[in-house]
Amino acid sequence: MKRRLFLASSIAAALGGCAPIGTALNDNPGFHHLLGLEGALDAAILGNSAGLARQYSIADISPHFPIDSLPTPTSSTYEALLANGFRSYALAISGAVERPMHIPLARLAGMAQQSQITRHDCVEGWSAIGAWTGVPLRDVLRLATPHRDARYVVFRCMDRDDQGTPYYESLDMAQAYHPQTLLALQLNGRPIRPDHGAPVRLRVPTQLGYKSAKWVAEIQVVGSFAHLYGGKGGYWEDQGYEWYAGI
Repeated sequence: MKRRLFLASSIAAALGGCAPIGTALNDNPGFHHLLGLEGALDAAILGNSAGLARQYSIADISPHFPIDSLPTPTSSTYEALLANGFRSYALAISGAVERPMHIPLARLAGMAQQSQITRHDCVEGWSAIGAWTGVPLRDVLRLATPHRDARYVVFRCMDRDDQGTPYYESLDMAQAYHPQTLLALQLNGRPIRPDHGAPVRLRVPTQLGYKSAKWVAEIQVVGSFAHLYGGKGGYWEDQGYEWYAGI
């Protein structure tokens, strides 16, 4: 909560006080302008280090990165993607955006990549440090240009539970544009393995592990969660977990 208040007050200050705490930031055009400026979120909101997850060294990387999630997808669609090395994969971007699109994996891999060595903290109590490489989510969102009234970014995934319920997660716009939020393509210098979320996995090092959704198939920009499954913003959230899982 302290981090959330810090971000909110910092954004308000960066906007010259035009977005007081208690006002929905996504209702403020200046907030969207700030998010659209290259590097502005880092400089105006986060400063040099505040609000950033700790970065570790290569020597700190965990020799074993546990697997803890719903089972790796076994659908015919996923099996076909796996069989052709994900060459036919394309990330869909839909919803409240100016330019809905499908981005092939090769194009994602050709975009400017960012690397980070950060710690994954599972709600069940274990942690592991990994080196992640991928595309900053904000760069992908800028291609599609979210509408001014967009409030959340939803990640629809290819995995399902035993009852057939698909996994999904969501972030608010501030976390989606956070400089460390990645669409990860590699873990520890190699393409992400199927059991770790290949070909594209969300990486949110500022929140608990269940926010870092695996097997991402589609990004949907929305104004509310009203029509999403249980309406709480995520698979585990629909079952009682906290929506904001900051660490």
